[in-house]
Amino acid sequence: MSTEHFIPGKDASLESSISTMQGKLEALGFHIEERSWLNPVDGCWSVHIRDRDCPLLFTNGKGATEQASRASALGEFFERLSCNYFWTHFYLGEKIANGPFVHYPREKWFELNDDSEAWPAGLLTPELQKFYNPEGTVDATMLVDYNSGNQDRGICAIPYVRERDGETVWFPVNIIGNLYASNGMSAGNTQAEARTQALSEIFERDVKFRIIKDGLCLPDVPEEVIARYPRIASGIRALRAAGFGILVKDASLGGQYPVMNVTLLNPTDQGCFSSFGAHPRFEIALERALTELLQGRALDALGGFPEPGFDLEEIAHSQNLEIHFVDSSGIISWNFLRDTPDFEFSDWNFSNTTAEDYAWSIAAIHAKGHEIYIADFTHLDVYACRILVPGMSDIYPVEDLEWDNVSVGNGIREPILFLADLDDEECTDLLAELNELGLADQRPVAALIGLVADVDTLWKELRVGELKTLLALAIGDHEAVREGCDWIRHFNQISADRQLVYRCIESLIGLDDPAPYTDALQLLYGAATVQQAHALLNREQRFFGIKSPGLNLEGCDMHQRWLAAYAKVQLAK
Repeated sequence: MSTEHFIPGKDASLESSISTMQGKLEALGFHIEERSWLNPVDGCWSVHIRDRDCPLLFTNGKGATEQASRASALGEFFERLSCNYFWTHFYLGEKIANGPFVHYPREKWFELNDDSEAWPAGLLTPELQKFYNPEGTVDATMLVDYNSGNQDRGICAIPYVRERDGETVWFPVNIIGNLYASNGMSAGNTQAEARTQALSEIFERDVKFRIIKDGLCLPDVPEEVIARYPRIASGIRALRAAGFGILVKDASLGGQYPVMNVTLLNPTDQGCFSSFGAHPRFEIALERALTELLQGRALDALGGFPEPGFDLEEIAHSQNLEIHFVDSSGIISWNFLRDTPDFEFSDWNFSNTTAEDYAWSIAAIHAKGHEIYIADFTHLDVYACRILVPGMSDIYPVEDLEWDNVSVGNGIREPILFLADLDDEECTDLLAELNELGLADQRPVAALIGLVADVDTLWKELRVGELKTLLALAIGDHEAVREGCDWIRHFNQISADRQLVYRCIESLIGLDDPAPYTDALQLLYGAATVQQAHALLNREQRFFGIKSPGLNLEGCDMHQRWLAAYAKVQLAK
């Protein structure tokens, strides 16, 4: 008779969860490969899994055992399939953009008014419109979703239910994608289990950001409390025996929040890495903080983290907080490492069952004055949800809707995807538009327009600064070419072959008549490079002969694989 293993916070055995999810993924047409298993210390396992046919679809799992780690990775795979997160950062193509639905059958499209600045009535609530657009400076056109870019169709919104009173609120896909990243997503055996996990993530990241931004110092967890959990204690001892300083701290801010912290100090390079975990049960939160610390990391990969910092303004900057969200490897303040904490240790435990976990989490967030909005996703026959708590679960500042909105690429996507087919006037217009948008020259063009670029192609490396240079070459604007070549020389992050071509172009422009210098140019750059530079400069060739993928992304192997994966979940919807 086989033995089933149950862990706290889960409403089914690990064996049952794993078998169910593996079977459903196979039935959907996803073939999962397990990669990079790690078990650096007792009680800490992690695994990387991916889809065999489209490796862009991958997740990482962590847990106290091999089975727990596998279940974690599969659960995260389902949450990202169900919530469309795997496809958030890319263009879905013209066919899907004009299909019966882009994201979900229950989506709703709000037509743009003649006044493009005004947000349509019925979108969000008046209070939420004020929250996301406090100065009234975010035009409605900026809410067109990035994945379809279909401005003619309008603003695509998904229904979320306000937990307090059951009211349906329509959230623009654009706002979700711009501000919330993967925060608040979960899949699970039951609704209460999954929702608790989603809310626990929200608690963790909100409290973590507050601690980091404000340079708070947390109280240590007494050794006798850690000793209650032998497997966790064993893992901590093993890390200390390996030579690392390990601090175990109560991040509940005086018993208010279900958050714990484990911080690693590396005496080899003075690096500091701070990991957080959350759950209404103390033991689960502490275990998550420890397993998160080691997820995807062997003991010999615990170097290279930044030293503690003194500049709290730099530490509180959104870029540092984003790094903490992605992999927790941002800078931590020296204040965090003080011997005198800002709070007393609280030996907290807020619940004991899954139902209690969820009820406590909801009540705690409501008590802080926040509203909770929930979307359920069951089309893959596994319960998943996405929870938004405006003002608490936001990963990026609301100002990004105006100043760093991903939909900035919508207006220039089509001409870029037809780059090789543009005439001189269209090249001039595109160059002017790029300059007007004020995009950073180092910004990757593929990410700007949502293209999954194939390796070893120009699309994979192309940056805005190089694209502007190529457009200037296409229209014969030598002054802009000279500026672009100078930027490329200093950027120095494109292929050596193309870098050499641009340096040759600089020399050709600088010479009044290059003809007498042919031999020297060929000796310096090589005959093939000189020939390529002449072809671009004389407008005999454009864009290094790149092919235009068009709005259906033809010839883009990885993008087509990615679209094929989306077709599988679209069919299930």
